[in-house]
Amino acid sequence: MLGEYRIVGRRASEIAASVERGVGSGELAPGQLLPPMRELAAQLGVNPNTVAAAYRTLRERGVIETAGRRGSRVRPRPATTARGSLRIDAPPGVRDVGKGNPDPALLPPLGDALAVAARREAERPRLYGEAPVDEDFARLARAALDADGVPDGPIAVTSGSLDAVERVLAAHLRPGDAVAVEDPGWGALLDLVPALGLKAVPVALDDDGPLPGEVERALRDAGARALIVTCRAQNPTGAAVGAARAAELRRVLAGHRDVLVVEDDHGHGFVDVPLHPLAGVTDHWVLVRSVAKAYGPDLRVAAMTGDTVTVDRVLGRQDLGPGWVSHLLQRAVVHLWETGAVDAPAVAAAYAERRDALVAALARRGVEAHGRSGMNVWVPVADETGTVARLLHAGWVVAPGARFRLAAGPGVRITVSGLLVAELEVLAGSVASAVAPVEARSYG
Repeated sequence: MLGEYRIVGRRASEIAASVERGVGSGELAPGQLLPPMRELAAQLGVNPNTVAAAYRTLRERGVIETAGRRGSRVRPRPATTARGSLRIDAPPGVRDVGKGNPDPALLPPLGDALAVAARREAERPRLYGEAPVDEDFARLARAALDADGVPDGPIAVTSGSLDAVERVLAAHLRPGDAVAVEDPGWGALLDLVPALGLKAVPVALDDDGPLPGEVERALRDAGARALIVTCRAQNPTGAAVGAARAAELRRVLAGHRDVLVVEDDHGHGFVDVPLHPLAGVTDHWVLVRSVAKAYGPDLRVAAMTGDTVTVDRVLGRQDLGPGWVSHLLQRAVVHLWETGAVDAPAVAAAYAERRDALVAALARRGVEAHGRSGMNVWVPVADETGTVARLLHAGWVVAPGARFRLAAGPGVRITVSGLLVAELEVLAGSVASAVAPVEARSYG
């Protein structure tokens, strides 16, 4: 069962440490089946309860996972190569439409906002022991959430959406728990879930967001303890949860009140579709809004609200680490909000014009494409590797679908933010040629 590796120890801590040494050295490989507790206890001459305690420690640390009568195995390691590295570098003369960045021309200048924040800091320096959330930031964030029908809840500030999601999952879940995630979905999130020792359960979606039947299956059959949903501008498909779909999902969630619901309002500030939140149906929930896409990726600031217990846990754990997100950044965002630095309808219209034009141009060529909101278009393909290679040869770099999917079919993601409307017909023609079946050839 274990080959030549011998687990040793007399105490639970020693046994657990022995297993961890084997995993760390590679002598115990991912998926390796460990001895049954009674069998290992007999080998070591200890009480089975001692081995049970060791295995429990290993599960809590995310080293092993237990599947009932099938026994305990070494947990598959998180990917050492992040999905973000599955990209093609654009050689000279090739257009890169795969990075997922906003259009710099649509981002506001930050000089005045940072200067105002610096002046306020000079007038009243923030010191240790003060509240982690700027009062004006909390007030404005809460007002915007109220306007969108998000249930009342305290405000926390994190260093971007992914930081919020990680803190929320860690506050409620333990290694081995299952998490329902959109498939295809945000590559960074698909990396984060296994890195936390959690199991990702794929949930299929369409242009209206996660399919209710898929969510029910993930919660009921796969035992997912959390559901992560992108409200608008879903990455990579552009899906947005509509009113009817939100009502269906809320009915499903009403039967699973113990499930943690995490909503990422990815499109806040740069989309033109309304928010239909799921928040408040279950006992524990959060909704996160980052300023990155609308105001600039280097502004590592996200507003988060949720039930009191969850937000309190996040703030308490944050206090033991970084303490807070810089008030200089929070104040800069306040200034951007108060001065209307981003014309959200105009930004949304600019992205929509490019996105809709590309989807329409592809449709005229018989190519299926999805992009209801945001700055990305998802194109299902039969041959992902071949499509990426042919587009590169045609002068375009796209994002391989492997970055974004678990069980979903192959595809490519195209980001329209850096494109001119005049370029979209050319791009659509290149995509149509790249996805067309390749004529089979035989060589004698």
